[in-house]
Amino acid sequence: MQRQKGSVIIIVLWTSILLTVLVTVMAGKVQLSAKTAYHNQLAVNVLSDVSSAMNKAEMELMLELMQEPVDLLPVLDEDGNIRSRRYRLNGQALTLNYSTGDNMVVRIFDHAGKINLNGIRRDDFQEIIEKQLGENPDNQQVQELLSAWGDWTDLNDLAGINGAEREYYESLDPPYSPRNSPALDSVEELRLIRGFDELFKDVNLEAAFTIYGNARTVNLNLATREAMRLLPGLNDELIEIIVAHRERKDFRNDGDIGELIPVENFVELSKWTGNNASSVFSVYAYPQPEYGATEEGEALASDPTTQAYMEVWEVRSYANRARVYQVSPYGRLPDISPPRLED
Repeated sequence: MQRQKGSVIIIVLWTSILLTVLVTVMAGKVQLSAKTAYHNQLAVNVLSDVSSAMNKAEMELMLELMQEPVDLLPVLDEDGNIRSRRYRLNGQALTLNYSTGDNMVVRIFDHAGKINLNGIRRDDFQEIIEKQLGENPDNQQVQELLSAWGDWTDLNDLAGINGAEREYYESLDPPYSPRNSPALDSVEELRLIRGFDELFKDVNLEAAFTIYGNARTVNLNLATREAMRLLPGLNDELIEIIVAHRERKDFRNDGDIGELIPVENFVELSKWTGNNASSVFSVYAYPQPEYGATEEGEALASDPTTQAYMEVWEVRSYANRARVYQVSPYGRLPDISPPRLED
């Protein structure tokens, strides 16, 4: 009898242990499912907010092409000159006519602020290559890069002197064929050309270059830092001076630029600058980040976001919706930090 009672107690204990383990496992699964559902709901909400912000950004660009209301008060700079609303489209966080609220950030980059690869002249591209290579670039290396570029964008498979054509690219692992057309599919295609991946290894190509349109100049009111770093005559210090200046005033002509930078730099830069605008835009939308605080408790000034939902649009009329050229859920933002200037 005692043995039977002991066996019953052991069975009951084991049953209790098994039930406890089972309940614990089931509770863990329920908790995991609840967390999954919660995060899925958050993702759906963010996606909805991003989609709404992109629609409002499209409306903003269409409104830019409409005639301004007669009662709209112009924005003046400190000298009383009227500032162009178009130059807001240089990547600054925008306040849209159709508000996105406080939870979303929208940034629009006019492609007139990028270097256009469409039909770029050989001597102009040579200046970019030489600057990217640094002081005293090796002329042989420069010519090899230019030859590789020429072979990639020409219409045949005949390799130039020190160039690279189909035979070279099909010998790689994995093999691929050269473009053999001056019209690139994307700026990232540069990395496929022999030597160019190493040349631009630290460059955000999407921020520096564009393949849309045929402009040969860059508007400094709209220029990205990445594009300006490749332009002859500009260094990091001058770039920050330009970024700081355009927050207060527009560059209306070359004279305004010449007042800011030394003559020898302006001589190199002048042929690259213009007041052109574009109908193509890179549009970014993302949730308002938490900026954190400094040791003194002050909010950080710069936006820490480096990736965001991005689309490239062409907007030619206020009566027609944008033509979408590119979609990237994890687009890499250009450098959007505030001017980095010493007092």
